[in-house]
Amino acid sequence: MAELLRLENVHAFYGESHILHGVNLNVQQGEVVTLLGRNGAGRTTTLKAILGLVGRRTGSIQIKGQESVNLPPHKIAQMGIGFCPEERGIFASLTCEENLLLPPKVAEGGMTVDEIYALFPNLKERRASPGTRLSGGEQQMLSVARILRTGAGLLLLDEISEGLAPVIVQALGRAIRMLRERGFTIVMVEQNFRFAAPLADRFYVIEHGVVAEAFSASELNAKSDMLKEYLGV
Repeated sequence: MAELLRLENVHAFYGESHILHGVNLNVQQGEVVTLLGRNGAGRTTTLKAILGLVGRRTGSIQIKGQESVNLPPHKIAQMGIGFCPEERGIFASLTCEENLLLPPKVAEGGMTVDEIYALFPNLKERRASPGTRLSGGEQQMLSVARILRTGAGLLLLDEISEGLAPVIVQALGRAIRMLRERGFTIVMVEQNFRFAAPLADRFYVIEHGVVAEAFSASELNAKSDMLKEYLGV
């Protein structure tokens, strides 16, 4: 597999607050990689640093072999990255389908609206409903769906399972598996370890703004004691 993303000695700041202290990680084409850790460990900041959505960042962030640490966020998005933030950002005055069609294309090969509706049947049923009428689970599905038609091949997903009913979490898990089969590369930040564990190929544990542990899915059982120490699971 080709390497799609590499972070080397990445530091990130919000004003005077120094959040990341030298993050090193890599992601291969077609992988699902999960960032684990406690709240405040720096997992979401790692995603935002990749996108240039922090006050300042240093180090090296290579996307498809191209250095991006000095690029503005819109140029980084145009390299084929889609971001699903924790806050979802659904426009209340637009219908479900208008929200879906809003983001611009960043590359060729995005999913069609019909393909997205096949992946998320709930959204097809609610396509004419305003954003305010969608349930929390439907809003989360829409937030993920919006980035699929842009042509982005690298998806950054921030806590997509948080606060959702189990049936919605299961639907999102099925969607991630289908996206992986289609060749998407996914980096997830997840607090819900039971959701993340069966989906990911590899894991990074972030602690105090650095990578404390890195391991593959095949090592998961052997790492259970370490995970209990870091995550309390």
